[in-house]
Order: sequence, then C-alpha cells, then structure tokens
Amino acid sequence: MSPWLALVISFAYVFLVLAIGEGLRRRLGYSSDFTRKFIHVGVGMFSLLAVFIFERREWAIIPPTAFILINLLDWRFGLLQAMTSSDRSNLGTVYFPISFAVIIWFLWDHPGLLVGSLMPLTWGDAMAAVIGRRLGRHHYTVLGSTRSLEGSLALLVCAALPTSLALALFGVTNWLPVACVVAVGATVAEALSPWGTDNLTIPAVSAALLAWLAVGG
Repeated sequence: MSPWLALVISFAYVFLVLAIGEGLRRRLGYSSDFTRKFIHVGVGMFSLLAVFIFERREWAIIPPTAFILINLLDWRFGLLQAMTSSDRSNLGTVYFPISFAVIIWFLWDHPGLLVGSLMPLTWGDAMAAVIGRRLGRHHYTVLGSTRSLEGSLALLVCAALPTSLALALFGVTNWLPVACVVAVGATVAEALSPWGTDNLTIPAVSAALLAWLAVGG
C-alpha cells in the first residue's frame, strides 16, 4: 500500500474514533471519563492496523507523533471534551502517543511484540479505570495515587487476554505464559505509576518483558 494512502487511512480511523467518542458524550450523555477510555481503546487498536498497512516504521510513527502535539493542544485548551480528563494535571493523553511512537520504532521488526506490548495499556488500563470506578471497594494508595484491588484485577485479566491473542495471531511461541507474565508486569507498573505516567510505564514494562521472554529468552 502507498504510504500516503496508509496515512490517510490512519488519520481517518483515529478521527472517526474521536468523532464517535464525542458523539457518545453529546448525544447519549456519556461522561468524559467513559468516552476518554473509549477513545483510549479505539486508538490503541490502531497498532494492529498499522502493522498491516505500513511497510516502514518511518511512516508508521507519523500518526502517533502528530497526536503528541494534537493531544497536548487538547490538554491545554480542552478542544475535545470527550477526551478531557477531570484531572488537569494528568498528561496521560499526551504520554499515550509518545509510548505508541517509541514502541513502533523499536519493535517494528517484531509485529507480534509491537501489538502485544500495547495491549495491556489499550485494554488493561482502560478496563482498570472503568471497573475500578464502578466496582472498586478495596482501595490502596501508592506514591500519592489511589487505586482499587478490583481495578488492578481487571487490568491483570484484561491485559492477559488481548496480549495472548495478539501474540498467538503473529505466531509468537509460548504465547499464553508470556502474556500472563506481561500482564503481571503491567499491573505492577500501573500500581506504581502516579500522575498518568502509567501510559508510559505500562508499555515500557510490557515491551521489555516481551523482548526478554519472546526474543532474548
């Protein structure tokens, strides 16, 4: 596929996800906390699309790199309410595309690991927030950030399942035990990461574990 066509498809996909999120907020009354997680998952799944439509990493990192600036402007000026956090000190939406671009650059030659390392952040982190907010009853505080055991358990499960599917899809050996170890690492990373930095630490730990277990191990 032409890299220019791949770019058009990429930006069209992301802006469609953003538009749906904004529509859910405006027309159906969903909170910005929910729509932000909807967008989080939708944009995170772009990793699967990227490895199929781009031939080179130099082109594939253009969309996430562009959204570093776009999300920074949105964080500063509140351009898209569906993506706005109630905590204005939280730069998680900016950290997300930074992680995306770094993972694409360093793991481009290993598409299974690329997609797999972003699944704990894409699904696990999103579901941890949703489940923790709705069902969280047992809370704990680390480095000034309070989370719930229910949310952490949701992260563990919702990181392991999509990561295992991604690894299996791309033929990574021992995909199930590897995915489980990655899910545990991602859960610990999230618990120890304050102020939205989990959008940096979860994919970093996931990528490091995958590189060690699936390549180096």
